Amino acid sequence: MPKPNTDADYPSVICTVDVVLLTLKGQSLHVVLLRRKSEPFMGLPALPGGFVHTQEDATAWDAATRVLREKTGIVSPYLEQLASYSGAERDPRGWSVSLVYYALVPLEALSLQTEGLLLAPVAKLPKLPFDHRRIVDEAVARVRSKSQYSSLPVYLCQDRITLPRLQAVYEAVLGEPINKVSFRRKMDEMGMLEPVEGELEGGAAHRPAQVYRLKKAYRKELSVVTRGLNS
Repeated sequence: MPKPNTDADYPSVICTVDVVLLTLKGQSLHVVLLRRKSEPFMGLPALPGGFVHTQEDATAWDAATRVLREKTGIVSPYLEQLASYSGAERDPRGWSVSLVYYALVPLEALSLQTEGLLLAPVAKLPKLPFDHRRIVDEAVARVRSKSQYSSLPVYLCQDRITLPRLQAVYEAVLGEPINKVSFRRKMDEMGMLEPVEGELEGGAAHRPAQVYRLKKAYRKELSVVTRGLNS
């Protein structure tokens, strides 16, 4: 009679978290990558990631927050789960599952002196290991979709911003122009900004623009509208 299989007959599943950390550089969307320090794919740039620490991480979100802090020094105000990626072929070490999150930060928040850290434009990615190219592509698609109707791009901005500069950030994320009147109407509908009293930003060819900041209630939550920015 055949001996029944036990748990010992099956190798453990590799469980990791990866973070797609996006920022704006030169008005184009970039992803933060780190050169791998060990095999497999040692030396290749990859998404910040690491194993789940079962004794330390209460949830996958906690693991992603820890990995992001340890690998990049960033504590993101907004971190959202993208999807899970799994299978026997995605990692040469064995059957694996990665719980992937994405985050947005202003360029000024990054320490570009971090060893092995580099920024890559999402439109021209280098060779990436595992299924990281697919993951980046799907994260960018998610961000662009949500940016059509939410306050998500404000996490790419510093604390204070004018409406013209905020519109430029939205356009950089979406990769398309936005009607100025429609954009300002949507910002009013979202109700996420408050003017900084007495603070204006001058421009050579334009009248001074009011400076705004994100209301406290929206610093960790998104504001949304029912229709897209150009509608």
